[in-house]
Amino acid sequence: MNKPIAVVTGASAGIGAATARHLAAAGFHVVLGARRLDRLAEVADSVGGDAIELDVTDPASVEAFADQVPECHVLVNNAGGAKGLERVDAAVEDDWRWMYEANVLGTLRVTKALLPKLIASGNGHVVTVTSIAAIDIYDGGSGYTAAKHAQSALHRTLRGEHLGDPVRFTEILPGMVETEFSLVRFNGDTTRATKVYEGITPLTADDVAEVIAFATTRPPHVNLDQIVLKPRAQASATRAHRTT
Repeated sequence: MNKPIAVVTGASAGIGAATARHLAAAGFHVVLGARRLDRLAEVADSVGGDAIELDVTDPASVEAFADQVPECHVLVNNAGGAKGLERVDAAVEDDWRWMYEANVLGTLRVTKALLPKLIASGNGHVVTVTSIAAIDIYDGGSGYTAAKHAQSALHRTLRGEHLGDPVRFTEILPGMVETEFSLVRFNGDTTRATKVYEGITPLTADDVAEVIAFATTRPPHVNLDQIVLKPRAQASATRAHRTT
């Protein structure tokens, strides 16, 4: 295989699936990982990539996944998500535990497993999709913002620890993106999820994927450390202009 290999986690839908499409169009052979293997296979087939089952919250699953990746030039840590919107005094510990497992420890496991192959490629690149929740907070969001702050700290630490190695590190921090994110957060409540985007034109998964593809196709000496992107109508996690 002559094409460089790009691994994308959480690639069965949303930003992950869109990233797989954009990276394939940019000349990468994509290896897609996610829990929903049927949906993952559909995305992989559409871009000529490989679908491998992956649950980033399960160390054995991550190890088995990494063993099936022969080499790696780009890793996109996209798997993660939010659960609930409770205040701290009503926090659900199981939701917090899942968010740390999926966002923080999941990123740790996959990155740790593939870093040797990324460095061995001679031009590796780790892209971690965090959120503006990694630099901002909002009422009811403490579980998710805490997890995203931790995930961001993990990613940014790697940047310093691997100075001198042939590997780049880019953090992508999206604002409001209309995907299945809110549907997962609210346990399938479509009405509540839809209201998140009422009166605003949010980013799409393709908007974010296009930025990821841009970052990974810069010359090897160029490292785009952090990229924050939001809809024009959104200023922060708590401020947005909505039409009525």
